[in-house]
Amino acid sequence: MSPITPEEQLHIIKSGTAQIVPETALLDKLKRGKQLNIKLGVDPTAPDIHLGHAVPLRKLRAFQDLGHRVTLIIGDGTALIGDPSGRNSTRPQLTREQIAANAQTYVDQAFKILDPEKTTLRYNSEWLLSMDLEGLLKIASKFSVARILERDDFHNRYTNNQSISLHEFLYPIMQAYDSVVIEADVELGGTDQLFNLLAGRELMEKMDMEPQVCLTLPLLEGTDGVRKMSKSYGNYIGLTDEPADMFGKVMSIPDEMMVKYYRLASTVPVDQIDAIEAGLANDELHPNRVKRDLAKNIVAAYYDEAAAEAAEAEFDRVFKQHDVPTDIPTFEADLTPNDEGKVYLAKLLADAGMAGSVGEARRLIDGGGVKVNGEAVPAKEYNVAPELLKDATVQVGKRKFVKIAEK
Repeated sequence: MSPITPEEQLHIIKSGTAQIVPETALLDKLKRGKQLNIKLGVDPTAPDIHLGHAVPLRKLRAFQDLGHRVTLIIGDGTALIGDPSGRNSTRPQLTREQIAANAQTYVDQAFKILDPEKTTLRYNSEWLLSMDLEGLLKIASKFSVARILERDDFHNRYTNNQSISLHEFLYPIMQAYDSVVIEADVELGGTDQLFNLLAGRELMEKMDMEPQVCLTLPLLEGTDGVRKMSKSYGNYIGLTDEPADMFGKVMSIPDEMMVKYYRLASTVPVDQIDAIEAGLANDELHPNRVKRDLAKNIVAAYYDEAAAEAAEAEFDRVFKQHDVPTDIPTFEADLTPNDEGKVYLAKLLADAGMAGSVGEARRLIDGGGVKVNGEAVPAKEYNVAPELLKDATVQVGKRKFVKIAEK
């Protein structure tokens, strides 16, 4: 076990957390000096994870570094239902094949953070899909309909006459049963998971077990600093992003988000983060240097120190010296002129993946966000001469570059 005191452990664990229910129970467990079993359950509903998904994994690693054991539960059983947390409609159900494929990718990425020697990997299909009707009824009888309807999302859907499928009621019950099976001491989840975590605590009590402590973590805002990190918002930093891209994305976050990223997404020790936060507040540290250190730390966490140094050098080459990146993709484009003798640049950008749609490409051009060979394309100039594009380097925003090659 960790040589530091229970109170010092609690300080490290609390860094960046939203809520610990109850905190006194966690301190009591730590004071026993025994290795705790820390649970995280994840439903593999998508194959790739980003820094937002990695927040609870980082907290699990903090527990591991303190000497505790982690049980990572892949919810291949609960994923057949789909977590209704925060939903105003029923989730589409995935097939077992989709779940299995997503799970493997998730596990591969999770072990970039977790210590495999201190991690027990379990799949809840082991006990959920083998459960008979008698077992299901026994567990379900521990909860009332009124209790389940206390969940905000269920309550709102019910009062708004929106459909709630009966199988959705089983989700928090099944997640709670996971805690019973593995005898969890602590369960982690996002702030939107508190009801599910408390259901586990309640079920353990009703089955005469010592109840788990519930620890919630805040949602991590994306690079825009406003909305939660999500691929659908285009503000995410993926764990499999290339080092230079990862570095550049971290550098784009608002300054006021830096401390939160340090606490939720970095490997920097908590006492150093406390000092960084104080230094920023007292204007003793320069925000740009602090953000560079953050970006290098995050890149090194998923690659290595050499990759982090190279990513910083590439960032300076592109953004301080205004050079083109050394390694940019090539896109083979049809540069056949239209009736006006021009090429529709907006469609070319969309086809090259530089914009999500032709409409978005037009908006980028109008906003001065598109450059051809370093020259900004004027607003409303959606058609350009083909000779201008041949073998040209096209830039969209600060970080997207593509080399145009004629088919």
